[in-house]
Amino acid sequence: MQNLIIYKFNSLYHILEELDLDLNFDIIFLEKENSLNDTIKNLGNYLIISNKKHLNIGNQFVLDKMPINIFKLIEKINIEFLKLQFSSQSEVKINKYNIDLNSREMLKNNTKLKLTEKEINTITYLSNSNKPVSIDELQKKVWSYQSDIETHTVETHIYRLRKKILNVFGDNEFILSKKNGYQIK
Repeated sequence: MQNLIIYKFNSLYHILEELDLDLNFDIIFLEKENSLNDTIKNLGNYLIISNKKHLNIGNQFVLDKMPINIFKLIEKINIEFLKLQFSSQSEVKINKYNIDLNSREMLKNNTKLKLTEKEINTITYLSNSNKPVSIDELQKKVWSYQSDIETHTVETHIYRLRKKILNVFGDNEFILSKKNGYQIK
């Protein structure tokens, strides 16, 4: 369920409270920052709406242009929820790295490594497997090659990817070579 937190915006809360039955999100009104922090700890999918920007608050939508058509407001809220959902689905944590699928970047601390789409696909495929993945399987699933074609595409790409990760992060253990394929533990 989507949760709309109205923060220090009493008039908007009363308007939306009257429309509550027609909305596809739960509405919560909060006025104190400590109660806001306590509430969002327990919520997965939330958007905070207020009439001015508050520092140190994420997932925030500022509604500072009033009056606004109620249908436009609900449309804007739904768009903000979609943006949050898209953003949260694009972040994948693999070991000590964050992988941003949208920007195709691998991040650790403040260091970024730009990756190609094939590199992202390879990393995500390997990370979703609990066992080493064979070269044939990677050819079929990531490169869409037939197994009877003799190619060193997978080995070459993995070699280059491992070299990039080693050069940027100093990590030689991210993609492991096993006797029956490659693996990310």
